[in-house]
Amino acid sequence: MKEQELFEYLVSCCYPDLVKAKSQMSRWDCYSPKTYHRIELKCRTIHYDTLLIEKKKYDAMIAKCDDNLDIPMYVNSTPSGVYRFNLYIVNPVWQIQYHNTTTEFKNNKKIPKEIALLDVSEAEII
Repeated sequence: MKEQELFEYLVSCCYPDLVKAKSQMSRWDCYSPKTYHRIELKCRTIHYDTLLIEKKKYDAMIAKCDDNLDIPMYVNSTPSGVYRFNLYIVNPVWQIQYHNTTTEFKNNKKIPKEIALLDVSEAEII
């Protein structure tokens, strides 16, 4: 599933009012005015029992949501389903791992990133 397909799926199943972020470089991808959910989308081509979130993205989402009284949601698709995490509820354990600089632009240089692995068993399946 590509990000646009995930967006359309969310519109059809649970966020009929979903709108995309104004900037493509935003720290979140979309927003539901009705539910006050500010949402980051990730699409994985392989299913993992834990899904990665970067601390920089997490911190930006939490700060923006705190400022606007929104709820930060992290939605991941894998071949096994669509998983939604309320970032106010999860308790991330942060660690440093080496990952590609970017995934979208195929920059394979490895850099240290502070990340957490969120267990899909703690997610809502949508």
